Amino acid sequence: MSQALSPRLSRRGMEAFASRDFRRYQLARVTAILGAEAQSVAVAWQVYSITHRALDLGYTGLALFLPGLLFLLPAGHVADRFDRRQVILACYSLQVVCTIALILLARGNVHHVAPIYAVLLLVGTGRAFSGPASSALIPHLVPEKHFVNAVTWGGAIFQFANITGPALGGLLFTLPLAKWVSDSHLEGAGIVYVFTLATLGWFLVLVATLHARPGRMEHRGISLKVVLAGFDYVMRSPMLLGSFSLDLFVVLLGGSVALMPIFAHDILHTGPRGLGMLRAAPALGALAMSLVMARHPLGRGAGKKLFLAVGIFGAATVVFGLSTSLWLSLAALSLAGGADMVSVIIRGSLLQLATPSHMRGRVSAVNSLFIGASNELGEFESGLTAQWWGAKAATLVGGVGALAIAATWATLFPALRQADSLTAHTLEAQKSRQDGALGQSGN
Repeated sequence: MSQALSPRLSRRGMEAFASRDFRRYQLARVTAILGAEAQSVAVAWQVYSITHRALDLGYTGLALFLPGLLFLLPAGHVADRFDRRQVILACYSLQVVCTIALILLARGNVHHVAPIYAVLLLVGTGRAFSGPASSALIPHLVPEKHFVNAVTWGGAIFQFANITGPALGGLLFTLPLAKWVSDSHLEGAGIVYVFTLATLGWFLVLVATLHARPGRMEHRGISLKVVLAGFDYVMRSPMLLGSFSLDLFVVLLGGSVALMPIFAHDILHTGPRGLGMLRAAPALGALAMSLVMARHPLGRGAGKKLFLAVGIFGAATVVFGLSTSLWLSLAALSLAGGADMVSVIIRGSLLQLATPSHMRGRVSAVNSLFIGASNELGEFESGLTAQWWGAKAATLVGGVGALAIAATWATLFPALRQADSLTAHTLEAQKSRQDGALGQSGN
């Protein structure tokens, strides 16, 4: 744990910022996410401008997801076997290469999407390895008593970047820069990619100066049992299995991010700037909720609050699918984002506090698989169903499905529903009671 604390920042709601490494890492994250979100808007608009097919938007998500599936086991093992900070630096260096490739494609005014998908596969590869390492690094940056506060502020910072990043992407895409960039053959998406490249460079500088050196967490030699230990731990923990799979199926069905270019272009009749507003709306709601929760922590009854939040997320998705007004759509997406933030904070705290330090990389890799499936594979599912039924019908079906999943999981995973305070002691005590009950029932 980082011990470089700043007493002047140790006030209610901001305890995590007393750690120098936490402050520096979150500044790095917000910079990188700004660039990544701006880039995602540019890629989506570029792909849809080339093909005008919803299915091709779905393929962008598939290209980002497949490496996570392919490299799931080695990524978790690498996060526990090597210095997690060095793993992050290597992965984001790959992101730099990918962004340079996108700049070159933009300069060449490419009219085919295959090269873009190839770059996205490499982006997904970097994310596959950086995700578990980044998640497992956070407990080393703050004292354990400030961890839930760190997760809450991490979510707030992420959502701030999600608000600003898409808006920046839409703005940069449409700025009248032709007279300045005509000689370099960069405009539209190319300008966005140059911005992303600058943010990645600043991220690498900040992460390289962190004091935390986690070192090797897993000291056993590599074997199939060691590599698969994360899966085994999750399967034996109803709280973790329930929370991971709940997120998987709810976002897989209820996610509508991939369809936003269609809503912006064909239903709400806005341009790239409107797309940026739609992409930013969920993050705005999430940011507002995370700021409230930083000041007023969840307290008890975390499991029940998780399922309530998921239900609100599904209902807001239904409203978004029915809306033909930009402002109603923005309000529904903001409500969905706020509800999702409650879920993110609870699930993120369960992931780290209910997992031993030497296992966090591999368990985080399992979580990354579920998140990747719910987000990137969810984008593919959204594109596919929109191709069959249309964007509005696909979104409505997804929202209703999310409500059904929430009700079903509340019954299937009572351990998750009964989760109370988000502390390592409380969660370990609950796990011990449940293990004892299972042992008695087995006898």
